[in-house]
Amino acid sequence: MAYEHKFLPSLDAMKWVRFRQDEKDIAELQILDQLLLPHTKSYIKIESVQDAWNAIKTMKVRGAPAIAIVGCLSLSQMLINELHKPLEDKAALYQYVENNFKYLLTARPTAINLKTAVDQITSMARKDVDNKNVTLSEMKKKIIDKIESIYTNDRRDNRAIGANGFAAILTDPRMRSVNQRLLTHCNTGSLATAGYGTALGIVRYFHEEGKLEHVYFTETRPYNQGARLTAYELLEEKIPSTLICDNMVAMLMTDKKITTVVVGADRIAINGDTANKIGTYQIAILANYHKIPFIVAAPSSTIDVNIQTGDDIVIEERPEKEMVYVNDQRIAPEGVRCWNPAFDVTPADLITRIVTERGSYRPSELKKVFQVVDRRNP
Repeated sequence: MAYEHKFLPSLDAMKWVRFRQDEKDIAELQILDQLLLPHTKSYIKIESVQDAWNAIKTMKVRGAPAIAIVGCLSLSQMLINELHKPLEDKAALYQYVENNFKYLLTARPTAINLKTAVDQITSMARKDVDNKNVTLSEMKKKIIDKIESIYTNDRRDNRAIGANGFAAILTDPRMRSVNQRLLTHCNTGSLATAGYGTALGIVRYFHEEGKLEHVYFTETRPYNQGARLTAYELLEEKIPSTLICDNMVAMLMTDKKITTVVVGADRIAINGDTANKIGTYQIAILANYHKIPFIVAAPSSTIDVNIQTGDDIVIEERPEKEMVYVNDQRIAPEGVRCWNPAFDVTPADLITRIVTERGSYRPSELKKVFQVVDRRNP
């Protein structure tokens, strides 16, 4: 059975993903292999949830919002193309959706955006199972439409994050008379989201408003998302920028008079403790020492209202190969022991503001604002 399907925006609007239906109403999902950037732009087909799991696990796609988009779209594609055994009733459809989502969630445990999307979709589907006014085909279509809305909402929300971040930083009267010299870490732009970006969205917004003097960005070892991906995006858009090594941040703050640090997030505890790409915590410590505002930018779906502090966040550990090899060339001796956590947790007291699409908040405000909202809108 074919479903009416609104095509996602063109490749120009979202550079890393293509999701469309052909003349036979067969859905096709392709993603840009981000491991090959910036030298090669190559798209790979995602034909199943298993393919999506592998792409997420191997970081061919990365960034918490992008992980959610690919994971959900892979299931949407399988539903549209009916790549499943005949589903006799709504309970069977629910079980199929739940099982596939549970599997996807094992790919990378720290980022919460996929889990937030999964919870929303499965909650809706669970209610439809018991709703006699919803048919099996209607239930399937609702799931597909909900998945598509995750993309469109993320792109809209990212633009709002950029505007809210701009306003939050310029709230300080001292900031209004100077153009910003920003520092960011990892990649939080169009390649990590549905488009525009979170922390990099704030950078973009300052550039569009003519209030950006320069942005510095770290290489972000060991996967070099900054050197490969953030550099790629900033050069494409001709935003004045400079790459630094991860261990140059203290010198940068001393020498280049950084005005604000803006970073993304993969999961935020309700007290404001924030998990982000490894290296974020030490930048926050340095920003605090140098009295530089430290801004976290993320959609509200990144805030985990069920986790009280950063101590409860599961930190993913990656293979040692990522540390000891560069471009398939081993740089460390055989037998060396490695520890490779993918994320660290920045304590809330080092964070100036957390910027979401709903507004910007002090970390201490999250519990009141977001738990009240979630109770009213489950």
